[in-house]
Amino acid sequence: MPIDKPRNPVVDTIQQLGQTTVPVLESNIFCMTIIGQVEGHLVLPPQNKTTKYEHLIPQLVAAEQNPKIEGVLIVLNTVGGDVEAGLAIAEMIASLSKPSVTIVLGGGHSIGVPIAVAGNMSFIAETATMTIHPIRLNGLVIGVPQTFEYLEKMQERVVRFVMSHSRITEQKFKELMFKTGELTRDIGTTVIGPDAVTYGLIDAVGGVGAALRELNRRIEERRMQAGAVIQ
Repeated sequence: MPIDKPRNPVVDTIQQLGQTTVPVLESNIFCMTIIGQVEGHLVLPPQNKTTKYEHLIPQLVAAEQNPKIEGVLIVLNTVGGDVEAGLAIAEMIASLSKPSVTIVLGGGHSIGVPIAVAGNMSFIAETATMTIHPIRLNGLVIGVPQTFEYLEKMQERVVRFVMSHSRITEQKFKELMFKTGELTRDIGTTVIGPDAVTYGLIDAVGGVGAALRELNRRIEERRMQAGAVIQ
């Protein structure tokens, strides 16, 4: 029988991360990345860069339960993806008892919009963009009224979530969603960083430093509140 050779951790690190050493840092902040396409009930082709929602949900539960974790930073660069999976992630982030801050780097498109606004505070890089458009269906569509009612109800779920977690008005959000002429093959709007803040969709323009400062401020505020309750 062939004997399995022991795996070299240095070689594994080079293959996985492109570097020989991984910086070890004890942090009270859990950083979660949502990149590529949000994968839901269907497995996407292997060449697609995906974020699997069934991987993120237990991570968020672990961050909520771990007493060493005092805050959560969510970094987004996503093209969107499965609507129900995206909403599940957004609801999980919104229901955390610990401070959470989201930051859009590169893009937070489609179902990435509700995820981007789910934290206690949201940031967007100056050059980052967010695409707001109606929900679309892929594959076989049965042309009956019930299909379109289902689609409309799902879209309302997204709209209601965004309304309740940002300062944008329903009228403005739907105006951006149904705008024609801006996207080549679709209806909707691409919103750039400062415009997302102007519309009230995102709280502030800023990068990683600004997001971490805000998260640390909220963590300190929570500590003081906990100390006041104990006293």
